[in-house]
Amino acid sequence: MSMDLIFMLTKNDQTIPDARKYVKEIVAEGVKHIGFKDVGLPFSELKELTADLRKEGVKVYLEVVSLDVDSERKSAMAAMELNVDFLLGGTRPSIIAPIVKDHPLKYYPFVGSIEDHPSILKGTISEISSHAEQITSIDGVDGLDLLAYRFSGNDIPRLIHEVCKSSKKPVIVAGSINNKNRIEVVRKSGSSAFTVGTAAFDLAFAADKPGVGGQVKSILQISGQ
Repeated sequence: MSMDLIFMLTKNDQTIPDARKYVKEIVAEGVKHIGFKDVGLPFSELKELTADLRKEGVKVYLEVVSLDVDSERKSAMAAMELNVDFLLGGTRPSIIAPIVKDHPLKYYPFVGSIEDHPSILKGTISEISSHAEQITSIDGVDGLDLLAYRFSGNDIPRLIHEVCKSSKKPVIVAGSINNKNRIEVVRKSGSSAFTVGTAAFDLAFAADKPGVGGQVKSILQISGQ
């Protein structure tokens, strides 16, 4: 099954300060989906980053990592002002979906109980899968953001499989995908996309060319793109 790589211009759950300098290098490797977080750069610089990404013709993603309700609401408003294509994350779809449902962006909130920063996914596989079915029934929710490799429990392949089976809408697997094995697990899961950020900037993947561009090339090859 085909799945997309969403390259995140982030490290340790924050947008990197020099995100703009990597855009052309990443796009040159064939990436069509690029995102960033709602923390790490001021809004004015996120606007400039979004403009750069628009010029390259890629789909633009903003992922929410803020945990309090006011920050989450502000991030949703920011996503609409930036006019991103996808709003990922956040834990309050009953509040955020009505805010964004008339905007063209697609909204993929986190599934399960999210704690701390960097984020940790809590709950049992059964609880998280039930939550997936519940929140994908909400009008204005277009899919799910699953922090599979931040899961505090065991059997991550089963978690991803069960969430994809229970969800009524597409699932993006995000967070700590930092080796070939994890990409291959996600590839077999039925998810529609996955994110990589920190691992690429840490040069975690074996690559035949240097730098972040080499990391992107390797990740795309592993994921069959």
